[in-house]
Amino acid sequence: MADFAALKADMMARLGKTEEALKKDFTGLRTGRANPALLDTIMVDAYGSMVPLNQVGNVSVPEARMLSVSVWDKNLVKHVEKAIMESGLGLNPMNDGSLIRIPIPPLSEERRVEIIKVAGKFTETARISVRNIRRDILDQIKALKDKNEISEDDQKRFEKEVQELTDSSIKKLDEILKKKEEEIKVI
Repeated sequence: MADFAALKADMMARLGKTEEALKKDFTGLRTGRANPALLDTIMVDAYGSMVPLNQVGNVSVPEARMLSVSVWDKNLVKHVEKAIMESGLGLNPMNDGSLIRIPIPPLSEERRVEIIKVAGKFTETARISVRNIRRDILDQIKALKDKNEISEDDQKRFEKEVQELTDSSIKKLDEILKKKEEEIKVI
């Protein structure tokens, strides 16, 4: 029994990490609203090495559809501006010396559909991760049964519980996706 409790705790922790990873993936999707997390994936060439944008400047949201990056070293302003333009996010930064303003344009209907498809792909990847976690835990339960550490009845009960946790997690992932789709459609 103690072995299954540990397996269940491990499974729940891993499922929680999968949900958090999906939410983090979604923060990088542009919704038309300014969000500092939009720039989290941008890497800047600073002093010969690639570093995250948030390590060379401060990202803030002065308006609903505007981001600003206050670059700490004026020598890096052009590098930051170039990294933002080349990020593939469709953003056009405006350089004001040490401050870079980034207007967030409204999304076209075509772009919204594309972003929803990407969100769906992220969610499917998370579902696959959940199913892989389930398979791993079920294999461990089967190993306990093979070692005669649990009975066949316990095995069936544990497998049912693992399936319930899996179903619950996939339902949460679908709810996260639905919420993101609504957010993308509204703006």
